[in-house]
Amino acid sequence: MGVNSTADTIMKKSVGAKTLLFPTPVLMVGTYDHTGKPNLMSVAWGGICCSQPPCVAVSLRKATYTYDCIVERKAFTVGIASEEKIAEADYIGIVSGRDVDKFAVTGLTPVKSELIDAPYAAEFPVVLECTLLHVIEIGLHTQFIGEIMNVKADTDLFGEDGRLDIMKIKPLIFDTAQRGYYGIGPLLAKAFSVGKKLQSR
Repeated sequence: MGVNSTADTIMKKSVGAKTLLFPTPVLMVGTYDHTGKPNLMSVAWGGICCSQPPCVAVSLRKATYTYDCIVERKAFTVGIASEEKIAEADYIGIVSGRDVDKFAVTGLTPVKSELIDAPYAAEFPVVLECTLLHVIEIGLHTQFIGEIMNVKADTDLFGEDGRLDIMKIKPLIFDTAQRGYYGIGPLLAKAFSVGKKLQSR
């Protein structure tokens, strides 16, 4: 008998079918309602889902105010919540746009997109402007896939190479297990590079 490998000796505990994924984003979804009132919703179930055309997906419950807004307007924005606006981002996820004006309470500034029929908050550093491409009924949640028509970012968030710098953006990330917010850490390695040392094995 050989010595057990590391994989054989590490024990894992099953916790059942749960929505656990580490990390998840903190996305600020912006829409207009039927009266033209701007609204924001905090979404953790979302992310890039296609490269060509460039698309982002967000999953919402039908009970949410934003659900009907996206269905009616066929557009939405996705703002990246940053560390600086952690309290505002959390508040946006606590209350419903049916009951309060989230822009008024948080002091965030609504900006009408020039490309699509949706608003965004000027204070969130990066925003994706999206037109509704597909609606997928999954179960409790409905997935809205939006084609990204444009990405806007504050001018001071770009590095010397002309690309957006995640360390300047300081996006929030959400822990689905403990329901906590975290920031990002330092660069550990370059993608599509660090793994090349294993190619010769």
